[in-house]
Amino acid sequence: MRPFIIAAVVALIQLGILPVGHAQSGSRPNIVFIMADDMGWAQPGFNGGNPALTPNMDALADEGMRLSDFYTHSVCAPTRAALLTGRYAFRTWSDWRTEDFGKPSYLAKLGLTLAHNDRGEPTRRIHALDTEERTIAEALRDAGYFTSLIGKWHLGEWLPGHLPMGQGFEHQYGHYAWGIDYYNKTIVHNAPARFAVYDWHRNQQPIHETGYATDLIAAEADRVIAARKNDDRPFFVYVAFNAVHGPLNPPPGFSGDPDDSMAIRDAMLSSLDNAVGRIERSIDQHGFRNNTLLVLCNDNGPVLEELSRPFRGTKNTTYEGGVRQPAILRWPGHTEPGTTKSGLMFIADFFPTFITLANGNHQQDRPIDGIDMTSMLFAGQESPRQEIIYDVTGSVRLPTIRRGDFKLMGDVLYNIAKDPGEQTDVADKHPGVVQDLKQRLDKAASERPPLGDKPLLMDPPLPYVYGLDEQTNVPDWLVTAVDAVRATQPTEWAPGETPWPKAPLGADASKMDGLKDELTK
Repeated sequence: MRPFIIAAVVALIQLGILPVGHAQSGSRPNIVFIMADDMGWAQPGFNGGNPALTPNMDALADEGMRLSDFYTHSVCAPTRAALLTGRYAFRTWSDWRTEDFGKPSYLAKLGLTLAHNDRGEPTRRIHALDTEERTIAEALRDAGYFTSLIGKWHLGEWLPGHLPMGQGFEHQYGHYAWGIDYYNKTIVHNAPARFAVYDWHRNQQPIHETGYATDLIAAEADRVIAARKNDDRPFFVYVAFNAVHGPLNPPPGFSGDPDDSMAIRDAMLSSLDNAVGRIERSIDQHGFRNNTLLVLCNDNGPVLEELSRPFRGTKNTTYEGGVRQPAILRWPGHTEPGTTKSGLMFIADFFPTFITLANGNHQQDRPIDGIDMTSMLFAGQESPRQEIIYDVTGSVRLPTIRRGDFKLMGDVLYNIAKDPGEQTDVADKHPGVVQDLKQRLDKAASERPPLGDKPLLMDPPLPYVYGLDEQTNVPDWLVTAVDAVRATQPTEWAPGETPWPKAPLGADASKMDGLKDELTK
């Protein structure tokens, strides 16, 4: 921007003619977006957790601005799709995860059966984020940004177009699917196949690395940020940790009781905090502090309700404990240190907000649900968002909508402003509100595009490594490593039992009955 234009903008701001938030529009900051996985609202110290476990996150909260009313979908893939596209997950069918299309109980909800290839082997129907969707990586790349995905993808693990570099990312590192072992880098199953698959890649080629996944992701982020000193382009680095998602793999040096699951969870949280601190230091030490918007948030609630306090519910539910997330933004000179910002914000809102900051192009074929929050976040204005749709009829989870103070979950209505713990159903007192919200959910559900018959199948049904192109010349080290893991896995299962939980049912969807597939009951 030319000096006289800058002076004019400053003058307008000082006169009160132009809101402060307008000065951020088109300022093209670097954006580093850190997403934790399955971290509970109450786990970080700044939300009442043990401050000894999260000193770096707590310091970031002191340096930045916390969001008190930030929401996501209630599980991993839907949240990631909403971030990437700016659209509710039901619009992209991302409320159904890729792995769900290999699980009979999930398929039954769609009226589908388990697929078989031409050799008669049961296999997974291929499902992923549609390549016709415009992603934030594509929008920022087109605006001149370097784009990098480091960590967990979970929006497709097979066809090249469904992988990160087919969806706008110039650089990729990490895993494609839902949850790896932190040490051996395998996914425990490839439903309906019940054995492990390798899932660790750089630029969509398998790589052999030793070390703990949380540490490796932080180290890669450090390398990528450091390398930006030699590139004049602004950068968008999306760091999606698998921590603190299961399996419960304690980090190196863990000296606690190996049978104490909470001790392991605490150690994994501390490891995540160290990784966040390393990324923050990398930004600062390489000279990017003042022109970088750093965001830290979480994808969905925890697996244990006690980690959601004072909220009710867990991941896989649309209670507050499943969808309200800790979030911090730090952008020196633009966010006031140690402040908290109230007002509804949804994960999809980052899509138009980032495009505005990048001076990118908002025009696209498919409409978005995200709302530009530039003025709310950086100019002290109220949130323009009044409504969030979490799930609709046809989603895996219970149809749920928040509008203003009220949230409707199925037939139950809560006043979140008065009852954030969701203890009292007030549907009988507000029948008009219930009717209006049901009608809104019905209308939204009617806007879901057709699924189609999902004819493409994963073949082989049990690959050694994810990625269709990566099936060519699978390295010997990888085969040896995966065979070693598979040798430790069960080879026989009782009727109806599987390595994966059955499809969720009802409001308390995470409280499932063991690992029995519901079709056998």
